[in-house]
Amino acid sequence: MQLSNYLGEFLALATIHFLAVVAPGPDFAVTIRQSVRFGRWVGICTALGIGAGISVHVLYTLFGVGALMHTTPWLLTVAKVVGGAYILYLGVSLLRSQPKSMPEGEKNADEPMVEQTLLKAFTTGFLTNATNPKATLFFLAIFTTIISTTTPLKIQALYGLWMCFVNALWFVIVALFFSSNKVRLLFMRLGHWFERSMGVILILFAGRLILSM
Repeated sequence: MQLSNYLGEFLALATIHFLAVVAPGPDFAVTIRQSVRFGRWVGICTALGIGAGISVHVLYTLFGVGALMHTTPWLLTVAKVVGGAYILYLGVSLLRSQPKSMPEGEKNADEPMVEQTLLKAFTTGFLTNATNPKATLFFLAIFTTIISTTTPLKIQALYGLWMCFVNALWFVIVALFFSSNKVRLLFMRLGHWFERSMGVILILFAGRLILSM
């Protein structure tokens, strides 16, 4: 099996996937919020969770679940409701969160310390991506239009691993940028307006997802 035979296919897939990754969406909004609010390591773990979440959609596609969702309207509707509900929950929680005047770790003595575990950060990133059925349909479209039916399953799995890596790498870069002290201080000065704006963005994404049913 010559890997070079699949180079053109891989480049086409990698280009389309990268353009989709850098487009702002729920993953982008969550990564920014986590990085600004809780700092670098929480942002990085959120990014790694998003990268891991891609594996769910890849597995769906490789094992035919994505095609089943596409041809079974009620199953796709359930997936959209679940995904929309989770993103909506994140958005509402941000709207209700208490405004902060400075980054975590630089609290006044009178302010309670608010932290987020790295596991929770990873889980937040994972669920944000994994519960988005539009991502499943995107991967289904890629795997059915760009990847040949004769491409071995092992090669397709390598494509999936590459996309997980690219997703994680991109959002780690986003996390590193927005968790830098200067950027964090700038956004934290916006106080509750930053939190609420991130919440509104997520709610709009959730509404768009649910209304597309």
